[in-house]
Amino acid sequence: MQGVAEVARRPIALVTAAVLFLEAPGIVAINAVMARFVKVQTMSLDGMDPDAMYTGTWALGIGSGVALALCGLVALVAGIRDRRPGRIGRGLLIGCAVVHGLLGAVTLGLIGWGAFAFMMLVLGLIVLTLVAYGKSAEHRGEERREEPREEAPAPA
Repeated sequence: MQGVAEVARRPIALVTAAVLFLEAPGIVAINAVMARFVKVQTMSLDGMDPDAMYTGTWALGIGSGVALALCGLVALVAGIRDRRPGRIGRGLLIGCAVVHGLLGAVTLGLIGWGAFAFMMLVLGLIVLTLVAYGKSAEHRGEERREEPREEAPAPA
C-alpha cells in the first residue's frame, strides 16, 4: 500500500517545475526593467560606470533566470521519472530554496505581504519536493526486508 508521500510526490514535483519555469522569465523581465531604469537615468553606485551597472543588471537577470530554469528542469525530471534528484540536482534545489527564503524576507520589507506569500509558496513547493523524495525506493525496500526478523528458537 502506498502512503500519501508516494502518491503526492509526482504532482508536487511537477507543480514545482511549472512554478519555477514561470518564475524564470519573470525574474529576467524584472531585471530588464531595472536595467532600463539604470541606463535611462545614468545611475551609478559610488562612481561606478553606468554602463557597467546596466550590463551587470542584465547579467544577474539572465543568470538568475537560467538558474531557476535549471531548478525547474531538475524538479520536472524528478516528477517524470518519479525518482529523487541526484546530488547535483538536490544541491540546486536546496540552493534555490535558500535563495527564496532570503528573498522572501527582503520582499516582505520592500514590497509587501503578497510578494512574501508568493516567495514562501515557492519555497514550500521546493522543500516539499525535496522531502517527498527523501529516501529512494531501494532504501525503503531494504528497511522493510530487515524488519520481519524471526528470533531463533531457544536451545533445549
